[in-house]
Amino acid sequence: MQRGLDSRLKVSFCGIELNSPVILLSGCVGFGEEYTRIKGFSNRDAGAICLKGTTGTARLGNPSHRLAEASSGIINAIGLQNPGVEAVIDDILPTLDFTETRFFANVSGSTVEEYIDVVRRFDDSSVHAIEINISCPNVKEGGAAFGNDPDMSARVVGACRAVTGKPIITKLSPNQTDIAESARRCIEAGTNGLAVINTLMGMAVDARSQVPIIGSVQGGLSGPAIKPIALLKVYEVYQVAKEHNIPIIGQGGIASASDAVEFLLVGAATVGVGTALFYDPMICKQINSGLVEYMDSMGIESIAALTGTLKLSGSVSGCDDRP
Repeated sequence: MQRGLDSRLKVSFCGIELNSPVILLSGCVGFGEEYTRIKGFSNRDAGAICLKGTTGTARLGNPSHRLAEASSGIINAIGLQNPGVEAVIDDILPTLDFTETRFFANVSGSTVEEYIDVVRRFDDSSVHAIEINISCPNVKEGGAAFGNDPDMSARVVGACRAVTGKPIITKLSPNQTDIAESARRCIEAGTNGLAVINTLMGMAVDARSQVPIIGSVQGGLSGPAIKPIALLKVYEVYQVAKEHNIPIIGQGGIASASDAVEFLLVGAATVGVGTALFYDPMICKQINSGLVEYMDSMGIESIAALTGTLKLSGSVSGCDDRP
């Protein structure tokens, strides 16, 4: 297990004990090994790591360019490049140190049947939970098509629920009319947790050449630019989730302890960090220490005590540790 973190950072998520509320997001840390080459980085600083999106068979991903810088963010269209579920289970999972942190699989598919097959394979593996990605905006098949339709979302979750006893976390798309209704349908279908939100659809254009920068034209926008939207979506989903005791991973532009606190206040039980890792690999340490300082200053005994405690009226006080 992790060592050295303040015990007040511990949280329970879908029945899984985490030593920090900070979760490293899928697609940003490969299969859990990419940042371990950086001096000072430790998986122990994260409560859990969501592994890269995995499909039934290997995928090469989208054509280049796959990344484009945006104002206060990044647009990505990787296209779920991965070696396929068999390679992940047989070759990658055995190399991970499960004493350092918790590992969540991330499952994607082009059909409901593919989701079922991949989830069934992970059910018989060492991962602690399975995240269902029904909201990827940078693949042509599946992905956002499932996540933007509450009926399809519920169908995918229900089908996955039938083939695994592991906790299921459903990643919700912000690119839909009523995210709270989608959350309700996924809860009814058997999800144990929710990840809110995935990236927003966006594009980038090269004015000189007059062509899209992203090879597949559109991609997913992440980073600080989407934080206000993500906060609202977490707040909306929490109004439904709290009735069923369903925990939320709040994510979207978190780059400081102050950001993390805001997501906890509007209803998140844990916080996901992704894009911020690209420019500051040590961000987890900073967020953990900042959360401890915040608890000290506010007289709070545990991170869990913060979830959903937003005050809808009152004066504004300063709390800002952004770099």
